[in-house]
Amino acid sequence: MTGVSRVAAVDCGTNTIRLLVADVDASRGTVDSLVRQLRIVRLGQDVDRTGRLADQALERVFAATDEYAATIERHAVEAVRFVATSAVRDAANAEVFVEGVRSRLGVAPEVLSGDEEARLSYEGATRALPAVPGPVAVVDIGGGSTEVVLGDPAGGGVRAARSLDVGSVRLTERLMPSDPPPRAEVDAAAAVVDEALDTLPSYGVRLGDAATVVGVAGTVTTLAAVLLGLEAYDRERVHHASFPRGDVHDVVARLLAMTVAQREALGVPPGRSDVIGAGALVLDRVLRRSGASRLTVSEADILDGVAWSLAR
Repeated sequence: MTGVSRVAAVDCGTNTIRLLVADVDASRGTVDSLVRQLRIVRLGQDVDRTGRLADQALERVFAATDEYAATIERHAVEAVRFVATSAVRDAANAEVFVEGVRSRLGVAPEVLSGDEEARLSYEGATRALPAVPGPVAVVDIGGGSTEVVLGDPAGGGVRAARSLDVGSVRLTERLMPSDPPPRAEVDAAAAVVDEALDTLPSYGVRLGDAATVVGVAGTVTTLAAVLLGLEAYDRERVHHASFPRGDVHDVVARLLAMTVAQREALGVPPGRSDVIGAGALVLDRVLRRSGASRLTVSEADILDGVAWSLAR
């Protein structure tokens, strides 16, 4: 394909809904971002307990979708793709969500399988990645699930991918509800994460083979901002930042010991401050199993992968 396509990608996860409007030049292999927006909507509120999307959560999502629809119209977008992930996969009343989005955007949301979500995240994270040792593991920590993908960006692409039902919102609601969580809650959550990670080799995802770990999505980018000591979030400084593994383990331990108020004083935004401890715990357990000495952070993720899928 040649020429530039103006596309809109919307990713609705368990905790956030995000929009990317971009000009994608398939011949040059570039994505020129025009709009990147994020709203914390907590679509996964109580889904793990009730099996249904809460009315209040749907209201928050639909309000954000109305806002995104107006932005998409202003930018004369040629193609739109709306993808939804863990919370919708798990909900008995997902049809209410689907019809609500369709009526607002004119396209039906696609409820991705965990494996497809993982592959889109990998493509988005690695297309513009600087030269790094391979194999590369891309870790996408969401509110309801975590996707782990092992591959070789320089040649061969994805080797294996797996989606695990451990995410920041799910773990917080189920196992770490206290503020701050006591050691017993943290240990219980770590055991559940480890049990999930134990299944990866049977799907070909061998974290020990990974010479590089690339983390994407809000948990990881927020951790990067904390590690960088940013007073205000700076996407350019976070994108492709790299940190020694020991520094990551230290900041995870600090966050787990903090109250929500203390995390917010550190710069963690409301809506993420109550669940980042659980998300950080997932990252910590992944890094401990990998062969990587550092964590690389990418601002490019599943949204960029969806944008590329539209250009194709």
